[in-house]
Amino acid sequence: MNRTISIITKLFAATFKVLYVSIKTFLFTYCVVYATNAFAQQGTQTIRGTVIDRESKQPLIGATISVSNGSIIGGATTDTEGNFKIEKIPLGRKNIKVTYIGYETLNYPDVMVTAGKEVILNLSLVEAVTKMNEVTISYDRKKDPTVTNNEMATVSSRSFNPDDTKKYAGALGDPSRMAANFAGVVSGNDSRNDIVVRGNSPNAMLWQMEGVNIPNPNHFGNSFNTGGPVSILNSNNIGKSDFFTSAFPAQYGNANGGVFDLVLREGNNEKREFLGQVGFNGFELGAEGPFSRKSKASYIFNYRYSTLALMQKIGLNVGTGAATPLYQDMNFKVAIPTKGKGKITFWGMGGFSSIDLLGKDVDTTEINFYGQRDQNTLPRYRTGVAGASFEKSLTSKTWAKFTLAASHSYSKFQTDSLALPSDNIYRKAQGYFQDNKYSAVLNITHKINSKNSINAGFTHDLTQFDYFNKDVYNKGTIDSVRVNQQGNVNLTQAYAQWKHRFNAKFTTNVGLHSQYMSVNEQIVLEPRVGLKYALNEQSSINAGYGLHHQMLPIYNIFVQNAQGQQTNKKLDFTRSNHFVLGYENMLTQTLKFKIETYYQLLSDVPVNNYPSSYSSLNVGAAFQPSDESDLVNKGTGENYGVELTLERYFNKGFYYLITGSLFDSKYKGSDGIERNTAFNTKYAANILAGKEFALGKKGTILYANVKFTTIGGRYFTPLDFMQSQARLIAVYDKSNAFSEKQTAYFRMDVKAGYRKDFKSSSMEFSVDFQNVTNHQNIFSQGYNKYRNTISYNYQQGFFPVPTFRYTF
Repeated sequence: MNRTISIITKLFAATFKVLYVSIKTFLFTYCVVYATNAFAQQGTQTIRGTVIDRESKQPLIGATISVSNGSIIGGATTDTEGNFKIEKIPLGRKNIKVTYIGYETLNYPDVMVTAGKEVILNLSLVEAVTKMNEVTISYDRKKDPTVTNNEMATVSSRSFNPDDTKKYAGALGDPSRMAANFAGVVSGNDSRNDIVVRGNSPNAMLWQMEGVNIPNPNHFGNSFNTGGPVSILNSNNIGKSDFFTSAFPAQYGNANGGVFDLVLREGNNEKREFLGQVGFNGFELGAEGPFSRKSKASYIFNYRYSTLALMQKIGLNVGTGAATPLYQDMNFKVAIPTKGKGKITFWGMGGFSSIDLLGKDVDTTEINFYGQRDQNTLPRYRTGVAGASFEKSLTSKTWAKFTLAASHSYSKFQTDSLALPSDNIYRKAQGYFQDNKYSAVLNITHKINSKNSINAGFTHDLTQFDYFNKDVYNKGTIDSVRVNQQGNVNLTQAYAQWKHRFNAKFTTNVGLHSQYMSVNEQIVLEPRVGLKYALNEQSSINAGYGLHHQMLPIYNIFVQNAQGQQTNKKLDFTRSNHFVLGYENMLTQTLKFKIETYYQLLSDVPVNNYPSSYSSLNVGAAFQPSDESDLVNKGTGENYGVELTLERYFNKGFYYLITGSLFDSKYKGSDGIERNTAFNTKYAANILAGKEFALGKKGTILYANVKFTTIGGRYFTPLDFMQSQARLIAVYDKSNAFSEKQTAYFRMDVKAGYRKDFKSSSMEFSVDFQNVTNHQNIFSQGYNKYRNTISYNYQQGFFPVPTFRYTF
């Protein structure tokens, strides 16, 4: 109890200092900006963009775009390049409608128009199967999260807009934390953004950016996990992107759990715009615009520096002593149009992060703490990816994109043991993990006619790695090396898929994916099938099947046993069959109901070659790699469940999202005993809602968002208290792995904010109150040798996160 009070006191003291500084900054900036704009007229803004055919990527000439707010207030038609521009649109939320003869109408509701940034929309229309003057399918709109960028997606998929990462309470501008609100997705840990998709390990996720497989895009992350405490991705740079949870299309491979397919947006190519922001993710500066007035080439970049690091430098205590996380990152994209309807883009992201966990700063009177009193740990991380893409329309019906990219992931740590009470230092562990990956990606899309289109391509990833990891015993005199290997790994993937629309109601997607890995020399073929049948204009049934395979992380392939042998090199891919059946209904133009059931069968799972409870399906959501050797592909697993979603899209200043999941996640190790996986929480439910209130004149908004989350307790392996006492370290009873269950998880977040538009700028201030009830959610169980007790590590308590944002 005393420890809890101490932590809460520290958090309140630190966070309200941050609030105090943020509010002073907000009030000062508000006064300056207000004085500057006090006599300015109410601002207007420009809406512009392009309209293209969704399959062929060709511009649609003469498409009609109208902007309305109850009644039509502006409109335009596209030119010979598919571009449109509508000027002097009043500020506030607007509805946009796009029509073109022979194509399905596109409705884009509740577009936020602010004074500080032009609205740029890249819209695509679907050619109607049944020819008529105009076909309207109101639910098939670009902003509808059910409509993905990937035209081959049929089930278990949705798109998200960057506004979603900022809108939802608790999301903090992070795509992973935002996705944890979707049906079938559970957060792995409050202090990290790892996500569990339908009972799968976070390591079963695939991250793509601009069509390229990228390393873990998080600070304090590395090549053997997929999450971290803070995302390197900047929501101000992300465009509309896709998220998949099962049976994904044939172009995605080497993943058994889910896919993030990220698209970076292009900068404004007509007007220079700037951004200043401070919040949880850091102090941020951004800019975008054309290279010159005559050029159509554009740039966008955003740079961030860690908020907590700067708070420490100006003397504010953030409640973690000297162990303050330090990080900085940058995201960018440059787009250059070429002759003949082509375009070259240069894009990338990168970041550095570090933290010093020093034994002298540890309070041994506390049961739960970061670090240990008898050791110093100094981890360092860096991640980066950069690419160049060339895309072009080869014919009026064929489009191609070729990308070359390079990525770098590096992490190292050094742990020193302190011989108390003398504080003599001995090396306890040391390691470094480096991956340099070089990628080539080709995608080709050909539209045969309104009923048929094909998509094919390949990806080749060459990874050059350098790993070293050892433990040191007997006061630094005896080394136990886990990995010491340099080398190359090639992963080659190819795919082809065909979309056929029998009529306006029935659509099929059929594809084949293949992949080859150079270490085990294994080749696999993976069929993918998706079906969609529209019962009427409002509802449809959907079905999907996919065979998927995933390789072990390269680190685990080259782990060596006690005899120095690398026994995992010939392991096959883990195999996964996905089956999905769903129903969705647009109850109104802004309210959607969706239900999906799924079954996933996993085989060829790496387990020990002797009877044990170990399975690679339980590895994930940790800073450390798994050092298991002598593995064989004899494990199995299964995940099955049902998911519900009721979503009201933002309309008339109000939205809500209700999601629920009931599922079971089991596995068998080499001992043949069926057990719960580490991620089997049985159920998860989320309720999110938000409301905007207009204050006085147009352009002044007060808003509030709330989120309730409850998740079933995870199963964990009980502590062997007698062995822990004898060895003075946590020892777990692995024969009873995942046999005990934690209490259920509950958290409530509230976000409140104020937005003000001036003539040519916008200002926003918000506070995200996380875990407002300060509910004590258990994360893990350990052993405290100083107090000789079982300790419990808790998830994040109450924590307010202020954010200030100014665009101009």
